[in-house]
Amino acid sequence: MLGAVDRHRSPLGARIDLPGPPSRYGRDSDGLEGYARTLLLAGFRLVGERGADPTGLVERYAAGLAAGTDPTSPEAWPRPDQLGQAKVEAASVALILQLTRPWLWDLLDDGVRQRTVEWLATVVGQPYPPINWVWFRVVVESFLREVGGPWSARDIADDLAVHARLRRPGGWLTDGAEQRAYDHYTGWALHLYPLLWARSFDVTGSLVEPGTVATWEADLARYLDDAVHLVGADGSPLLQGRSLIYRFAAAAPLWTAAYAGVGDQPPGLLRRAASGILRHFHDRGAPDADGLLGLGWHHPWPAMKQDYSGPGSPYWAAKGMLGLALPAEHPVWTAVERQLPVERGDFARIVEAPGWLAVGRRRTGVVTVLNHGTDHAAPGDTVADAPLYARLGYSTATVPPLVGAGVDDPVDNAVVLLDAAGRATHRTGFTAGPRGTAPGGVVFAVSGGPVHWVAPAPEAGPDHGSGRAGEATVAGRLTVASVLRDGHELRLVRVEFVDPAVVALRLGGWPLAAE
Repeated sequence: MLGAVDRHRSPLGARIDLPGPPSRYGRDSDGLEGYARTLLLAGFRLVGERGADPTGLVERYAAGLAAGTDPTSPEAWPRPDQLGQAKVEAASVALILQLTRPWLWDLLDDGVRQRTVEWLATVVGQPYPPINWVWFRVVVESFLREVGGPWSARDIADDLAVHARLRRPGGWLTDGAEQRAYDHYTGWALHLYPLLWARSFDVTGSLVEPGTVATWEADLARYLDDAVHLVGADGSPLLQGRSLIYRFAAAAPLWTAAYAGVGDQPPGLLRRAASGILRHFHDRGAPDADGLLGLGWHHPWPAMKQDYSGPGSPYWAAKGMLGLALPAEHPVWTAVERQLPVERGDFARIVEAPGWLAVGRRRTGVVTVLNHGTDHAAPGDTVADAPLYARLGYSTATVPPLVGAGVDDPVDNAVVLLDAAGRATHRTGFTAGPRGTAPGGVVFAVSGGPVHWVAPAPEAGPDHGSGRAGEATVAGRLTVASVLRDGHELRLVRVEFVDPAVVALRLGGWPLAAE
């Protein structure tokens, strides 16, 4: 992967300009993203090899750092105080500079180090959205503190307080305190950064309260109890939530547990799940014939990206290769692999925080979730359903249509009311109801509330994963229950208080993929 991107490295090395449509932030941002996200992979490789560098990674990335942080260079990077996306990429740069200090930072000349400090220091005091982004500032300012640069204890304290507000039962975290935003960001961001930070920086007793790191460790351990149940036998992660073009970044929390030495999952199970996820994509066309990760899943599929995604974005997948930072003699590499839960037998389990019933079927190897708690919104909202959040079901083998009529008028895994024109209602803003078990091996979950037709606004704003805003009209009230026993699902619907314009009720099943 690192050799393949070298063909797209800029003359001075500060940018990796990969092919594909630009993000909404432009090519300068995209080139920085290509550099910073592949630096993650280079850094993990260097750490695991204890600095051995037969292909000259340090030289190439050091040259890019020198050019990117030089404001007079034709390849100067946009600063974090000038461009929001640079705040994200600054964290990758700072994290790897810390992890690889003996082999990279300590060997840079004083001028490059000073310019790097000045570029990173523009994050201090800057506003950050109260989501996983707070960790980008924590990592950068902690590195600045380590090397004698400017930093703010208040910034770090405020950001850690945001993280605390995102915590939910079972070790899950929502990516936004006011939203039911449950997705892979719980694992590849909100569990990855805290424990990497705690293991890599001088934080204990100075930047965190006593017991905080232990709380994070316990959260990750509980989360992994669910996460290993959400991987299909073929290694596919659950196709749900935004930024799916990061693909095998879904393996990041598994490697994080091994790296931090936390949780009860056997090392052989962690490797089976993590390497299985990577193998799933490797065997199906990602990276592609040129060795590159494009915008898509198995193959190029630009419709899968959000507006913030550019050609370098998929290389956050490097987080799913954190295991390379562990030496070859680590138990996660030497232990005998264990079977995944779905390979061992059928299961049905309640995943409390996102309101899911997770179902594994050994015969097919497919994992499904029945969704009664996640919509990337707040209760009472009346936006359109986001296809990757508000459907009643997701799996490791199917994905909702992301383009076409099914976006505005949900069909798959949807219970909708229809008017005479065929307009379908949306359920976002529903109320999560009870979930639990009943005699006879039954597992159930319920959700419901007003459903509405939505006429999306012409300028609905950038796509960051949420449903589109627009004029909403209440069509009635639907309550939906999923009841499971022995691998079979019964879907129950109660219809109440319908508008006279309603002419039909429609229940949609699982979508099938073409080539």
